[in-house]
Amino acid sequence: MEYLDIYDDEGNFLGKEERGIVHEKGLWHKTVHCWLYTKDGYVFFQRRADSHTLYTTASGHLRAGETINEGFHREIKEEIGCSIDTSDAKFIKMEPYKMDKIKNGKPFKDRAFANVYMDLYEGNFKDFNFDQEEVLELALVPLKETLAMFKKNEGFVLGKIVTPDHQIIDKEISLDEFLVNAGETYYGKYGYVLEAILKELNL
Repeated sequence: MEYLDIYDDEGNFLGKEERGIVHEKGLWHKTVHCWLYTKDGYVFFQRRADSHTLYTTASGHLRAGETINEGFHREIKEEIGCSIDTSDAKFIKMEPYKMDKIKNGKPFKDRAFANVYMDLYEGNFKDFNFDQEEVLELALVPLKETLAMFKKNEGFVLGKIVTPDHQIIDKEISLDEFLVNAGETYYGKYGYVLEAILKELNL
């Protein structure tokens, strides 16, 4: 059974609760969104197994008592299978979000403080070992061109797909392959992340 630290809507710590109850009652908790990028100006998106859309490199709930750095390291290890030093991960933004939906036939209430971080990846693609129940593949896309596509709200970029068996495949990746929820825009959801990485790289 997984427990999460819970908070009020201003971020004050209240205690801990079982994950299922957190989402049943819509209790505020913390998540970590982990973005990996390369020094030559590319960023990794994971293709999710549930929706087949592209999303954050890795992300998930912070467990009760877990630090953000510990959560970043664990989520990267669990979802894409590489162990990296996350001590140099840099903070981008903390973003509260709310979302209500039906999941597996039941109401699902998400109230989370999303802690968004970025880290430079200098490892080998062969170090990836995907949890294929969560991740189908990784897409490596160019930061500048992807940001421009999100701003235009149309088009595609030339990227690379990293498959579970470590093949690298060149691919046109279109705008509609990226995950957005109702009421969101591509630029609103991802633009600030790409801009922060570009600034970090001085590109």
